[in-house]
Amino acid sequence: MACCTSRCFLLTLCVVQLIATIERQIFDFLGYMWSPIVVNFVQIIVVILGFFGAYQYRPKYIAIYIVWTLLWLAWNIFVICFYLETGVLNKDSSILNMGTGSKSWWEMHGIGCKSSFNFSGIPEEQHFFPLPTTVEGCILQYYYVECIQAGIQCFLALCGFGSACYTFYAYTREDDTFDFIGGFDSFSAYHSPSKASHLHLKPIYSKGKLQEPSI
Repeated sequence: MACCTSRCFLLTLCVVQLIATIERQIFDFLGYMWSPIVVNFVQIIVVILGFFGAYQYRPKYIAIYIVWTLLWLAWNIFVICFYLETGVLNKDSSILNMGTGSKSWWEMHGIGCKSSFNFSGIPEEQHFFPLPTTVEGCILQYYYVECIQAGIQCFLALCGFGSACYTFYAYTREDDTFDFIGGFDSFSAYHSPSKASHLHLKPIYSKGKLQEPSI
């Protein structure tokens, strides 16, 4: 019963993670944030593997999900530290955009944000990633929005890690129980029934001579 409950919880959590990651991927595409795009893509693949691992009782897929969840958690913690400029990190650096000069989509398109641009004196090749000169009126700054998204992913990752570990343990325990009962005892599990007594060969004695056996 506990295994079924943890399995259902993990399946539901994988669906929620998939929806949240796809939503995040869309906005990262709109902002041309290539490092998060690559990591989000890997997250989507691994979450699908974790879902099928729980659905089809495949502990190896769940193990992959567990290992990646730790890396995914570390990545989101880094994103939070990046946008909050913890230590030597600077949110204006090109770590997340891979040198394209782009920024988060939420900087210019957040709720209430009004951006103004000045294209004079800027080379034409940089017009593809225009950066606003001023952004005013934002109800919530873009770096807080990114931190909130990363924080939600951290919460889901922690829940997924715990649920996946318990489900993995439950699956492996069930396999060990099956083997103990008879999984490795090939003779007791697959021993064919003995032949019926009327099929046994019996010798027939007649007048002191041993005749051919009859069935």
